[in-house]
Amino acid sequence: MKKAALILGVLLISFGVNAQVESNVKQNDLKGPAFKNYKVWMDKSEPVQVYSQIAIKPLEGPAYKNQQFSTSTPKENLVLVNTLSPGRKNLTGPAYKNYGPWSKNF
Repeated sequence: MKKAALILGVLLISFGVNAQVESNVKQNDLKGPAFKNYKVWMDKSEPVQVYSQIAIKPLEGPAYKNQQFSTSTPKENLVLVNTLSPGRKNLTGPAYKNYGPWSKNF
C-alpha cells in the first residue's frame, strides 16, 4: 500500500511539473479573457515570407479552365513581397502593437 501511495504521489508531482511547461498557443486558438490579454510582443512565431509571380500569362477560355496549379513555378519568376513597413520592422513590445499611420514622422 505504501508503494502505491508513493507511486501516486510521484505521478501527481510529475503532472504538476508538466502543467507549468510553456505552450506555444496561437492567438486564434484563444477565447475570452485569454484572447483579450494576449501579449503580441511575447509571440515567438516567425513571419511568413510571401512570394508573388513577376509575369503571369493571362489565359482565356479552355486554357484558363484547364490550367494546372500543382505545377511548380520557377524561382526566377518569383519575387519576395515586403509585408512589414521599414519603420515597424525593428519595433518590439507595446511600441509594435500601438504602431499606426499616425506614428510616422513626416
